[in-house]
Amino acid sequence: MRSPSLLVLAAGMGSRYGGIKQMDPVGPKGEFVLDYSVFDAWRAGFNKVVFVIREELEEPLRQHFAGKLEGRMQTDYVCQRLDDLPAPFVCPPTRQKPWGTGHAIWSARQALKGSFAVINADDFYGAQSYAILSGFLSSPQCSDDSYAMVAYRLANTLSEHGTVSRGICRVDAQGLLQDVAERTSIEPVAEGARYKDESGNWQPLSGEEPASLNLWGFSDSIFSKMEPLFKQFLESRGEEEKSEFYIPSVVDSLIKAGHCRTKVLNTPEHWFGMTYAQDRDVVVNRIAALTQKGVYPPRLWS
Repeated sequence: MRSPSLLVLAAGMGSRYGGIKQMDPVGPKGEFVLDYSVFDAWRAGFNKVVFVIREELEEPLRQHFAGKLEGRMQTDYVCQRLDDLPAPFVCPPTRQKPWGTGHAIWSARQALKGSFAVINADDFYGAQSYAILSGFLSSPQCSDDSYAMVAYRLANTLSEHGTVSRGICRVDAQGLLQDVAERTSIEPVAEGARYKDESGNWQPLSGEEPASLNLWGFSDSIFSKMEPLFKQFLESRGEEEKSEFYIPSVVDSLIKAGHCRTKVLNTPEHWFGMTYAQDRDVVVNRIAALTQKGVYPPRLWS
């Protein structure tokens, strides 16, 4: 059985590691959300972690994980650079930030071989989610044209303290992803949930919809498949100062072109993160409860 790798999209973190709310200590021994993600992946059978970062974050991250991953997971660091683009494109002089999650994944093409998962650095996905995805990535189901996405029950991803944006998935009878519709301003209500449409009107949701939170599973064939799409994007929108090349759009284009199948893997886990300052106490309390139940040891890397 092959062992998958974990790709962590961390270039969007604050310039001072630990200085933003998502990287506040939340565990009983000062662990960050990211520590739990890497720990869950390691226990699920992932044997390598690749962090996509900005250059100034490499040393703080190396120091943070020093001694924690040795003997457990191979570790690599990749900088998401503005000048790392497919030929013949070059970065416009006015561009200040990289081109989003699709570009971040593209940046890691030299560091990954075989199957791998993609996560956001500041999201807590839950141990079962990694186990489910590892099972797919370690099996023949994952191939050059067969990928996966872990979907959450929408109600398990909402915040009590404000609205959130989520990708609502349409899934066919075979459990394959058809498309992902980005919905903004989603909030829980007594009947389930609701979101604001482009006209500012509230539209109902049941809360049972499968939601995407950027937890993907790919083979390394994704890099050659996404290159022409990245070129098309740069041709049409590369001169815009804030345009972004999103991975859900990449997968959607590949599905519609018949270039891949994407299995939707449903997880019972509750996602949580710190979208709002008030969410921090929720995260701390949930991790404390999971630790008390024995899901995590009191000190992760002891």
